[in-house]
Amino acid sequence: MAFIELNRQKLEENYAFLDTIFKSRGIEWGVVSKMLCGNTLYLKEIIALGAREIHDSRISNLKKVKKLDPNIQTVYIKPPAKRNIEKIVSYADVSFNTEIYTIQLLSEEAIKQNKTHKIIIMIEMGDLREGVIGDELIAFYEKILCMPNIEIRGIGTNFNCLSGVMPTQDKLIQLSLYKQLIEAKFNIQIPWVSGGTSVAIPLILKNARPMAVNHFRIGDALFFGKDLFTGGTIEGMHNDVFKLYAQVIEITEKPNMPTGEIGENVAGNTFSMSGVESFGGTSLRAILDIGLLDMQPQYIEAEDSEIIVIDASSDMMVMDISNSKVNYKIGDYVPFKIQYMGGLYLLNSDYVEKTIG
Repeated sequence: MAFIELNRQKLEENYAFLDTIFKSRGIEWGVVSKMLCGNTLYLKEIIALGAREIHDSRISNLKKVKKLDPNIQTVYIKPPAKRNIEKIVSYADVSFNTEIYTIQLLSEEAIKQNKTHKIIIMIEMGDLREGVIGDELIAFYEKILCMPNIEIRGIGTNFNCLSGVMPTQDKLIQLSLYKQLIEAKFNIQIPWVSGGTSVAIPLILKNARPMAVNHFRIGDALFFGKDLFTGGTIEGMHNDVFKLYAQVIEITEKPNMPTGEIGENVAGNTFSMSGVESFGGTSLRAILDIGLLDMQPQYIEAEDSEIIVIDASSDMMVMDISNSKVNYKIGDYVPFKIQYMGGLYLLNSDYVEKTIG
């Protein structure tokens, strides 16, 4: 059975690195746990780090957080679906919102549950996912300002989630100006201006963040240390908190070219004969006990740089190990680094064991 392992020490060091960055600048932050897919073993590790605010896009995962520690502030990080309103109010202290109708439903449910539900109003800043259009923000805010049992915790935005739009100092200044505009118009104070996710960390490190932007939601950087501007790793952070280990179940010398009539494989792909003639002959192939049901090959990378991933079917992955200096045997585990999207697939799979190292 393939397994994914969390390195506790590297996670602790990444968390401490981020916590220092944010606290030294007077910034509040929360851990985005959605990649963990509600895995209780790993959620306990996050809580043990000292995290007091956890964000997720699945209410079932926030329910687990509340069961582990009811004092943690839980944040639902997408506009709630109508059918989930009751659960949102029950298990999320805060939710991101963009629709007046939805906030009205939250208000009504909060009254029923005798709770005050906090909301963040998300503003469209160019990435074209969720968000209120800036020109409509004042009218929007006015309509929800006095809704019973609703507390407007702040405003926020997302970058790099759909269209790849990156945060810039100018965009964060614009977000802070929305705060000033609302506070002046309604004579109120907005506690949070939530400036995005891990993608904004390089701006924070350069001190290019407007002081009014005082809250961030961090997942990718915590688990992978990734600088989303350069594609590299943030200096001082680890990029391998998680590793995948898949077991070898066959090693055989086989032809490089398939034989017989070629059609689509199970993934809908067709083997291309273009250029194959130039590398005829055979190669030493290893089959691993993991497939498309659990991961996508483009989101994992073998630590052995001489391994070539050929392709995968639903439950197995085929590799060319001809040039490897490792003498692989049946039963050996092959380690892989994983990317964020690779982690989402693997952690969502019930067929990949989760461990701590």
